[in-house]
This record gives sequence, structure tokens and C-alpha cells, in this order.
Amino acid sequence: MAGSNGFRGFATMTIYAADHKAAIDWYTKVFGIAPYFNKPGYSEFRIGDYENEMGIIDAKYAPPGAADKPAGVITSWHVDDLPGTFQRLLSLGATEYQPIIERGAGFITAAVVDPFGNILGIMTNPHYLEILGKNGN
Repeated sequence: MAGSNGFRGFATMTIYAADHKAAIDWYTKVFGIAPYFNKPGYSEFRIGDYENEMGIIDAKYAPPGAADKPAGVITSWHVDDLPGTFQRLLSLGATEYQPIIERGAGFITAAVVDPFGNILGIMTNPHYLEILGKNGN
């Protein structure tokens, strides 16, 4: 385990959607795969090099006080073609939350709001690619 704080990487990112089925359909288009787990009220995808999990929860199960508009933490997924991915998300019905921003040293970010009100961040991240290389990917 790197460091002694116990944090190992995110296990599951969850979003809420009032229209659970529409969210499943939209993210199936975004990711190009269907969820591997799909039950009424909760569905889950495994995405990317480390099969990170992204769950969609029916909004009726959101905790009391949950935001009803985009707010809070932005989880950014590394993508190989940030401008192309950004445009594709917009073409699928997302709206711009944060434009493409060059942060320096090869780090580039952008974010959209999905059709269900959740923020989806994307980025080009040299550190992510460095870790992939160390792991033989």
C-alpha cells in the first residue's frame, strides 16, 4: 500500500438520476458498454484500465439534503482525446459545465453536466499515463 493513510483509489463513483432507465441508456452510449450489474434502482458499469466502477442510483434513494443541481466534487476520468470526448458528450445531450482548460504540464480538464444533473469531469492526465506505464499497460 502506497503511504500509510489507507486510501488506495476510488472504488465506486455514484450518481443519482430521477429517470434511472434513461440514465442507463445514456451512459451505455457514453461508455459503449451496458452495465454489468443492473437491478431496479441501481446499475453499475466497470470502466477503463482499472475497471473503475460507476453506479447510477435512482434519485428517490438519494440521501436527505442531496443537491438537486450540479454541485460538489468533480470526478475526472482520464481520456485519450479530450476535445473529441468533450464534443461527443455535448452531442449526446450533456451541457458544458467547465470548458476545456489547459492547466499546464500536460494537464487539461473539462466538465459537462449529464442530462440528469450530474457533473462528469474529463481530463488528460500525464500522471495517469505514467502509472499505466509503470504497471505495464
